[in-house]
Amino acid sequence: MTTADLALAAIAVPFAGALLVALAGERRRDLREAASFAAAGLAFFLVASLGPQVLAGERPHAAFVELVPGVRLAFSVEPLGWLFAAVASSLWVVSTAYSIGYMRANGEARQTRFYACFALAIGSALGIAFSANLLTLFLFYEVLTLVTYPLVTHHGTDEARRAGRTYLGILLATSILFLLPAVIATWVIAGTLDFRPGGILAGRVDATLGGVLLALFLFGIGKAALMPFHRWLPAAMVAPTPVSALLHAVAVVKAGVFCVIKVIVYVFGPEMLHGLGGTAFITAIAAFTLLAASVVALRADNLKRRLAYSTVSQLAYVSLACSILAPAALAGAALHLVAHAFGKITLFFAAGSIYTAAHRTEVSQLDGIGRAMPWTMAAFGVGALSMIGLPPLAGFVSKWYILTGAMTAGQWAVAGVLAASTLLNAAYFLPIVWRAFFVAGEGGDGHHGGEAPLPMVVAQVLTAGGCVALFLFPGPAVAFARAMLGG
Repeated sequence: MTTADLALAAIAVPFAGALLVALAGERRRDLREAASFAAAGLAFFLVASLGPQVLAGERPHAAFVELVPGVRLAFSVEPLGWLFAAVASSLWVVSTAYSIGYMRANGEARQTRFYACFALAIGSALGIAFSANLLTLFLFYEVLTLVTYPLVTHHGTDEARRAGRTYLGILLATSILFLLPAVIATWVIAGTLDFRPGGILAGRVDATLGGVLLALFLFGIGKAALMPFHRWLPAAMVAPTPVSALLHAVAVVKAGVFCVIKVIVYVFGPEMLHGLGGTAFITAIAAFTLLAASVVALRADNLKRRLAYSTVSQLAYVSLACSILAPAALAGAALHLVAHAFGKITLFFAAGSIYTAAHRTEVSQLDGIGRAMPWTMAAFGVGALSMIGLPPLAGFVSKWYILTGAMTAGQWAVAGVLAASTLLNAAYFLPIVWRAFFVAGEGGDGHHGGEAPLPMVVAQVLTAGGCVALFLFPGPAVAFARAMLGG
């Protein structure tokens, strides 16, 4: 089997897994969940098998039907795409274990649809990761939106349906009104949609047209959740916690920030953007989103809402890093995609465990809960400290690269924004950990049954361990981030 075959198989496995899950149905839940595990494990194995070849310089490529003249449905594996695929496929394995514990413990309805749509979402994310051109990426980007809509509306309540309308409305509107015109304009100007190191627009647009195209791409990629097109993300928190984990850590928002990095590096090219006068407006929008979302998170008492606005803020780090254009900052953007994934999924896993075991959803209800749920709250603490950016955790590595890039480029205002955001991160995360372990309350006096089911606890301990491992052994992730830039 060639490396191109491995890449195509990695994309196909989740779709095949969704079919097997649907065939198993509600009555054969053990078979259904075994199919989910098998598909997740196989997809991760296939993606991991590609890593050494991609890092060595090989670029597996496959092309199929011509979608429009000169543009085919095509896939190619490059370092950034592999990194995103590795995150999505590895966390799919852990998410499946967590989901089994959560869905069973909470007696959730429509579990077959849940597992099938989850698999379809991972398949779509891998299609995005391995897209060889903008049109292939756009198609899988849209599929990802559609297959996650049933997950957002999973509970079928009026609130869930309203959230689904917001989710679908904002993501489809931004992609059709902004992203699609940007893709078409790029095709007309460059004569190609293929991703290329150094960009395909270099020397073809002036500062004005380049700025307009960049704005269309930036706002068209609504999954990156830059303000004011961010409301779909907190609205979607009405979904079950495993869905929140999928949205925030595994596939959806990661697809958004991945697309932002991909466009900057492979469509425009850092050198071209620097020559056009930089990306000051991206810096301004990202900085505002980063700080404003942190302030909203600071005021939120609902735990999932606080985590949702934390995600909006943390995603802005990637756009901010891309706006710096320095190699270290761009590498930091890719690294933050990984670090945020492991930190944020840990936080949402912990939130779901708290809901399952203690039926608590508000920060103000968490006094003393760390003594009754020590594993859960310890994992939450690790995830929170990683989001703040403290060593020895993954968030420190990515933020250090971004800060280094800002200082190298002489962008001291950006460095100041990073410092302010770190303080805000600490302000809305540390009180949760303090309340859980050091404030007396009902959480610690045996009024509930202790930890959540074992699969949920194991899953969050594994992802918390990933936050530590990515700090202690950052070499592989750093190597792929640098390879993205040709270094």
